[in-house]
Amino acid sequence: MRFLLLLLLATMLAACSPNQDPHQLSISGPFEFTSQDPSRDGYLYTRLQVAETLLEVDAQGQLLPGLATAWSQSDGGRVWRFTLREGVRFHDAAPLNAAAVVQALQVAQGKPGVLAAVPVETFEAESEHSLVVRLSRPYNPLGAVLAHYTTAILSPASYDAEGQISRLQGTGPYQVERFDPPHRLGVVRFADYWGTPATIERAVYLTGHRAESRALQVMAGQTDIVYTLDPASLDLLRRRDNVRVHSHTIPRTIQLKLNLDDPLLAEHDTRLALSLAIDRSGLANGVLRVPGGEANQLVPPSLGDWHLNDLPAAQRDLSRARALLAGQGWQAGADGLLQRNGAPFRLRLMTYADRPELFQLATAIQAQWRELGVDLQVSVVNSSDIPAGHHNGTLQVALIARNYGNIADPLGLLLADYGDGGNGDWGAMGWHNSELPALLVAQQGERDAARYHARAQRVAQILVAELPLIPVLYYTQQTAVSARVRGFSFDPYERNYRIAEMSFSPCCN
Repeated sequence: MRFLLLLLLATMLAACSPNQDPHQLSISGPFEFTSQDPSRDGYLYTRLQVAETLLEVDAQGQLLPGLATAWSQSDGGRVWRFTLREGVRFHDAAPLNAAAVVQALQVAQGKPGVLAAVPVETFEAESEHSLVVRLSRPYNPLGAVLAHYTTAILSPASYDAEGQISRLQGTGPYQVERFDPPHRLGVVRFADYWGTPATIERAVYLTGHRAESRALQVMAGQTDIVYTLDPASLDLLRRRDNVRVHSHTIPRTIQLKLNLDDPLLAEHDTRLALSLAIDRSGLANGVLRVPGGEANQLVPPSLGDWHLNDLPAAQRDLSRARALLAGQGWQAGADGLLQRNGAPFRLRLMTYADRPELFQLATAIQAQWRELGVDLQVSVVNSSDIPAGHHNGTLQVALIARNYGNIADPLGLLLADYGDGGNGDWGAMGWHNSELPALLVAQQGERDAARYHARAQRVAQILVAELPLIPVLYYTQQTAVSARVRGFSFDPYERNYRIAEMSFSPCCN
């Protein structure tokens, strides 16, 4: 019935929808934006190729030249030198030089973002096109940090006297043309771009909260590209001649974030029982419709140093899970729910609607844990409520999609989550391990690849053994693309929509 209703709606929309603008690419995603500040919504400006960073990242996570053409380290990794690309102009026609880069990085350092955690002593303009970054201690992930959207390089005219963004002026092949937060951002081709000019004249990003509606819009020809589809729409989309569905595994893991300060979750055997009760194959095949996505550890395979290749696959074992909980004193009541000392085993799980598959997975896990005897109550909240619940202690369980490729080198993210004093918003909660922080801190200055790999493997082993979070599935990004779009490709690090490389098929305009 749902399939037929969606098909009928798509047909009706197609019949009444206006012709698409032959010069404008329409993109739809679930995420709202409220500012032009890279520290808050910078991901959108790098994806739309308005703002650029000193370094870029290839599909394997290796660093590439960006606004810097070369970089080197000296003094044991405490001094980094960057050679800037010449002939680059910002959208306001100001030239890119080392002084502008220093200002942009100093502003970024003072705001929330990945640069704030880097032990920077100074940013120095050595010459017109040479920049020096001096660190108080070696920090290997610096290159990856300078490829992150929060470190995008903006024109000095972008900032007011307090360092706030008055109008974003970047260096990319597109510049902001229309800014209507939180739902619409329009960009237009920048004629003086330093690299290969874009083919498509204009693009617009539209926020759409309901995944079903966004799927219908691409089927009806109202939208060209839809990111982050709900699994229920995939079969219908794949039946359309005017739409192509692209599936890409990305370095993101769907996992259960737990409050280990809560007495219900403090014991390792309890967390292991909850993990054993999850039918990951059923979730991958029946809910996400992407076989083979079962996660047996937190960091996905694409980040090889930090992933254990010889770890057995995660299997559901309800009998062992029940035995583990019985060992903790839990006994089934008349209604089948577990009780201990007269209190039920009841948990509250939060998830968010920005990624539509999360709620479907949460309700499936709710049913699977009910078989174990655990009463799981599910609620959908704003994604910001999860870090808020982390810090005020009210969060008990959350189902999240953790991006381990947010920085190309996951060391920076792992340091925030588990390093010395680490209490990352999306990492472990109420968990402490005496060995792991020292391992991560030592990685910051490690230059030997074999030692780096061995230490990273030990970090992965600790996370598997102690289970501070429960891995569920590796994430697959589902994207629907109109047949009129040529040259679509996907960035697995989600930094860039690559719209400057796309064009329109002449037959479809």
